[in-house]
Amino acid sequence: MIDINESVMRFLLAFVVVGPLLGALAALLPSRPSPDRHPSRSRFAAPLLVTGLKGKSPEQAVLRHGVTVSGAILIAAIVLAAGFDHDHPSKMQATTDISWIPALHVRIHLGIDGISLPLVVLTALLTFLCALHSYFKPPAGPSPKAFVALLLLLECGTLATFAVLDLLLFFLAFETVLVPMYFLIARWGGEGRRAAAWRFILYTLLGSVVMLLGLLLIGIKAGTFDMVALATDNGRSLTASVQVIAVLAIGIGLAVKTPMWPLHSWLPDAHTAAPTVGSVLLAGVLLKMGTYGFVRILLPIAPHGFHTFAPYLAAFAVVGIIYGSLACLALAKRGAKGDLKRLIAYSSVGHMGFVLLGIATTTPTGVNGALFANIAHGLITGLLFFLVGGLKDRTGTTDLDALALPSPDHRPSTSGSAAPNRFETGAALYGKAPRLGGLLAFGAVASLGLPGLAGFWGEMLALFGAFKPAADLSRPAFLTFMAIAAFGTLLTAAYMLVVVRRVCMGAVPQQAPKLADVHSFEFAAWTPLVALTVLAGLWPKALLGLTDPAVQQLLAGGTR
Repeated sequence: MIDINESVMRFLLAFVVVGPLLGALAALLPSRPSPDRHPSRSRFAAPLLVTGLKGKSPEQAVLRHGVTVSGAILIAAIVLAAGFDHDHPSKMQATTDISWIPALHVRIHLGIDGISLPLVVLTALLTFLCALHSYFKPPAGPSPKAFVALLLLLECGTLATFAVLDLLLFFLAFETVLVPMYFLIARWGGEGRRAAAWRFILYTLLGSVVMLLGLLLIGIKAGTFDMVALATDNGRSLTASVQVIAVLAIGIGLAVKTPMWPLHSWLPDAHTAAPTVGSVLLAGVLLKMGTYGFVRILLPIAPHGFHTFAPYLAAFAVVGIIYGSLACLALAKRGAKGDLKRLIAYSSVGHMGFVLLGIATTTPTGVNGALFANIAHGLITGLLFFLVGGLKDRTGTTDLDALALPSPDHRPSTSGSAAPNRFETGAALYGKAPRLGGLLAFGAVASLGLPGLAGFWGEMLALFGAFKPAADLSRPAFLTFMAIAAFGTLLTAAYMLVVVRRVCMGAVPQQAPKLADVHSFEFAAWTPLVALTVLAGLWPKALLGLTDPAVQQLLAGGTR
């Protein structure tokens, strides 16, 4: 959109990747002593030395530091997107290629194309919104310094995953995010946080060990770890057996992170226990790392091996769609003591099933649908977790039975007896907090795939891809998968509408306490997600115009 020198583009991409790491280190530096006349108050009035940020306390200053650094990264990502050559989105741009470990043929190779650019911008946006939300609503827990440092380290690892073009660097970036997410859950999470954090780290680490073996196998057999060279080679340097083994090993590691049924069981606990910003980033960007690996690594580098496993991947995907939807319906049922965060986590299993189904078709239509659904899920589910976090701040719970108004047969009699406590704490959000209720309903209908919103296009294209998969795949099998997945969309609509009816609708009980409606900082953090959800739904070409040429090139034999 604007003409930017290639060297400036290289600097911007390097800054986007390395900047959060430098910001994380700066957040851990000691605060400057305050010139306050009262020594006893000096430790509460100093800004960070390196940032010059002012605040009423060191805690406020370090949180503002997180906003400043993540904001700078977001601005750099937006400028990078503006300078991106949209006429040639299949071409790797802003590339840096420097030898790092010559003996192992490992290089610091960075670059972006139409596949990775939207994910880079999404990551920068969600991290900034999380930092902004945390500045005004800090999570309860230990030192804010550690919180901000972990948040920025998480951003660094995620952005590096989408920008690196070397298999070993991809693995290092892929693993970098595990440590900060573990501590965000374990130290700032809610009930059951330690068990959830351990389950998260154990599942993902075990999957990553297997994935590393597959990456090493490809690099050793092909003689290079460079992802661009490997994609251009399109598997010609790898025998069929090597490709099958590599796809199986790498696919397991990526499937855990996605997560794919039945490797998903760490996700509901992690989301339920995580703080609000942890849930937003976990759903919004971390899950995308797994599906991105399928597209960037397995599809172009080991095409024969991937086609061998594609029907099985599609089968697991549609089972995940149905399983996730049924689990959500069970949680939404009255009396099930279902947790709203847990319900949204299970909905992610279903939504990511559509992404995997699109990838499994190995067609441009299906893969483009998968990439579109990736972005849509990040926007919509990120918004939903923000909203549920705000609801919990106001009511103290995410239990659906505690939030929902009781049915008429549970309402108090008119004989003068005292109303049950459950009736008094019901949350008819349309009446108590209409803006919050309206946003929650918007997020729900966007998640169920309402036409005109972002959630519609990705799932529809994934289904279209399954209708006509690649020529060497069984069409009757994929037609069956398509029918099952289409039924899953009906189940998704059912549980989302149940949630809206139980939480948002109903008459407000007499003497019920009013809930605070959307605060200004929440409006600032949530509005971009709402606007982008509408924009992507009404103008899908903005995203498909980036991904389609890159996908066509990738499936045809790599990238330039």
